[in-house]
Amino acid sequence: MATFLHRLGLGAVRHRLLVVGVWVLVLLGTGVGAATLAGSTVNTFEIPGQESTTALRLIDERFGERSTGASAQVVLQAPDGEQVTAPENAAAVAQLVAQLQELPGVASATNPLDPQAPTVSPDQRAVYSTVTYDVQAPEITEAQREALLGVLEDARAAGLTAEATGEATQAVSEVGGAAEAVGVVAALVVLAITYGSLVAAGMNLLTALVGVATGVLGITVLTGFVDLQSTTPILAVMLGLAVGIDYALFIVTRFRHELLEGRPVAEAAAIATGTAGSAVLTAGLTVVIALAGLSVAGIPFLTEMGLAAAATVVVAVLVALTLVPAALGLVGLRALPRRARRALAHEGGQHVALPSPDAGDRGFFSGWARTVTRWRWASLLAAAVVLAVVAVPVFSLRTTLNQLPPEDSTQARAAQLLSERFGAGVTGPLLVLVDGEGAYERAQQVQAEVAELPGVALATPAQPNADGTAALVTAIPTTGPDDEATRELVADIRARLADDAAAAEGTEAYVTGSTAVSVDVSQTLDEALPVYLVLVVGLALLLLVLVFRSLLVPLVGVLGFLLTIGSSLGATVAVFQWGWLKDLVNAEATGPLLSLAPIIVVGILFGLAMDYQVFLVSRMHEAHAHGAEPVTAVRTGFRQAAPVVVAAAAIMFAVFAGFVPEGDATIKPIAFALAVGILADAVVVRMVLVPAALALLGRSAWWLPRWLRWLPALDVEGAALERRSPGQAHEQV
Repeated sequence: MATFLHRLGLGAVRHRLLVVGVWVLVLLGTGVGAATLAGSTVNTFEIPGQESTTALRLIDERFGERSTGASAQVVLQAPDGEQVTAPENAAAVAQLVAQLQELPGVASATNPLDPQAPTVSPDQRAVYSTVTYDVQAPEITEAQREALLGVLEDARAAGLTAEATGEATQAVSEVGGAAEAVGVVAALVVLAITYGSLVAAGMNLLTALVGVATGVLGITVLTGFVDLQSTTPILAVMLGLAVGIDYALFIVTRFRHELLEGRPVAEAAAIATGTAGSAVLTAGLTVVIALAGLSVAGIPFLTEMGLAAAATVVVAVLVALTLVPAALGLVGLRALPRRARRALAHEGGQHVALPSPDAGDRGFFSGWARTVTRWRWASLLAAAVVLAVVAVPVFSLRTTLNQLPPEDSTQARAAQLLSERFGAGVTGPLLVLVDGEGAYERAQQVQAEVAELPGVALATPAQPNADGTAALVTAIPTTGPDDEATRELVADIRARLADDAAAAEGTEAYVTGSTAVSVDVSQTLDEALPVYLVLVVGLALLLLVLVFRSLLVPLVGVLGFLLTIGSSLGATVAVFQWGWLKDLVNAEATGPLLSLAPIIVVGILFGLAMDYQVFLVSRMHEAHAHGAEPVTAVRTGFRQAAPVVVAAAAIMFAVFAGFVPEGDATIKPIAFALAVGILADAVVVRMVLVPAALALLGRSAWWLPRWLRWLPALDVEGAALERRSPGQAHEQV
């Protein structure tokens, strides 16, 4: 692998203008494709084959597409001491409904004072109208949303309190904004400090941006052919930017090292690609497998998100292995700080080797390694205890698909009014669909049975479709959509319908609605998470055994990864679910986490944690293979690799943390979990726990049973290249 990548890097340097030109054409091509072929993203989380999803499809078929379009609830409340049914207020309500029905894109708007189907609060203080659009939420334009909010202003001018909530009022997540800008600027600062050269920092960042832009534009093209979640491009940007910068960092750092060793530019770039590039390829493959492994959950939208993010990582790896060495060939000695360039001497056109950067200016990391390996038991226990304590809140983790709106927004105020006047369950009604011959008659029986169940505040009369082959019953729970009691109610209704199925031949009954979909998806994801965790842990063990030809080193790495996951999710629960320090991260609302968050965080952090494990421990393994004593090998490898790992982790932390203060509300908890996970894994696990554990294990850390010695060895550090003589290397160049 190292030899192949050496040839690839050398070819990229020799034909650098061609390589740069090809990537520019690829970027322009995906840009044109995105502009001409892109479609819209979706916000619907559905799992084919589940009861709630099947019922939504049947409702669409039986009642028409408009029945499943995006909707909003407009809540109106009379002034203090007045009833909304009073003549003056009733006239204002009627006028508002007429305006809602005329709004662009609106298919229907119910009249809350209709005697046949009133939606008036028991105290006569408030009403609500359900506004249904003829398209799904992502297809509603900003102008249409603004028009809806403009009608609320007219109602307020008439003296009513008017608020709106629902998916039709929520803007779709978009790529590009303050979050991405914060991450890019922070990464540039870290790179400039690390390199001491703005040219090297700019080149590193530019190549990463080319990879991210290519990947995201490719995903945008796919939206014209596949229904992708609106959060997919944002996840791709966040992950692609982080790994793209880091992978280039590893190669550029090795390139600078080779320059200071006295190698010509072309040879230095080729060797950097063959050595650091081998580790980049291994690390990138790990991330890709972890993301592609999300398909184990059997959830199409999660599989699509994982594959899209994995494709972005593949592009980042290709950029690092081709465009980066080509750019290094163009930059040349300018990748070094000005002081180093002045110090670099020439004799007869040949470079004269200077002291390696490994030889000095590493006092801090040398001291860190000595301290951790000297006080190994204390360091190991302290790291484990700290992470375990931070992980405690994870046992209170709750998930949902119903994301809470920002505090003091019209959506939050509307939800509060609905809960206060109509009960907590009105914001998450359950729909019972009866389908088949005799559906209306059975639906009437279902309505009576459901109305008697504990936890049901109201069950509306059955509403048949045009030909009588289906009917809908709406059940309003007494509890909110995210309450455990509501989940139990969904199960109770389904159990009651199953008991009646035998007596109601010819018809089928289903429970659906946004709350039921959330219950089904959350349950499926909760069941898939342990399976996925076992998968990635097993993968980690296998990969690390191949890399280090050891059993105990992989075991230490995996146990550290589990502590990383626990602390990451634990901190996220404490902040975004419990509300601790929520103002510090600008959390707009607190409550259950998005159902997708845990499994996505596990997948991404697994790949990144294995990156750090490979880059750090491989240097320790190399020192041990060259005959160093176990503790000395740990210290030597740590001193060589830790500075680069710290810089890489700082960049990833900056990129992920940049999405927290001003990021999308859906992405913000995921970005926070990833930022905390990077901090915990790089600083605590890889910099404290792993070296302390390896120092404790001594020679046994590198032991491999005889029955496993047939396994192939992965040369992630390019040892085959390093064993060649300088003359041989130069001849190939």
